Amino acid sequence: MSTWNSRGLRGSTLEELINRTLDQYRDNHLALIQKVPTPITPVRMDKESRHITLAYFEQKSTVDYIGVVQGIPVCFDAKECKTDTFPLANVHEHQIRFMTDFEQQQGISFLLIFFSSRDVYYYLRMETLERFWIRSQNGGQKSFRFDELDPAYILPKKPGILVPFLDGLSRDLAERDTQA
Repeated sequence: MSTWNSRGLRGSTLEELINRTLDQYRDNHLALIQKVPTPITPVRMDKESRHITLAYFEQKSTVDYIGVVQGIPVCFDAKECKTDTFPLANVHEHQIRFMTDFEQQQGISFLLIFFSSRDVYYYLRMETLERFWIRSQNGGQKSFRFDELDPAYILPKKPGILVPFLDGLSRDLAERDTQA
């Protein structure tokens, strides 16, 4: 049983930026993607404020976001990394399994990583994540470094769009088309 506390608020700024971006994409009829709520069971509540002060997660979460972009099913998880080394412990096996299953159903799965020390958003293709995951499962590094990543998937800053991940998705789709 996992317990909820303030640790779960890590990345809330990133989440807010993504949520605002999703609103923009929806308003412009580009995508319809929603935050997946993590079901919790309250254990203790503050009687005055009626806020939950202690709870446990009912089940393992899958991904942070799921939806559709121009008819293409997508799911992704958002992660923040303060250094140039991303620990794969930040991604859980059940998430990898879900994203792999999602891809087998013709959906697109990816991680959206904010490297805060660089002020860079990165679109990590599922194919690349799987390569790092398999390496770690076979006794290799349990992390990957920023310099191992394809610079083509660094998301460019765009006026008016806070986290322009559709650019990464577009590149991902083009790459998949050339591989088919």
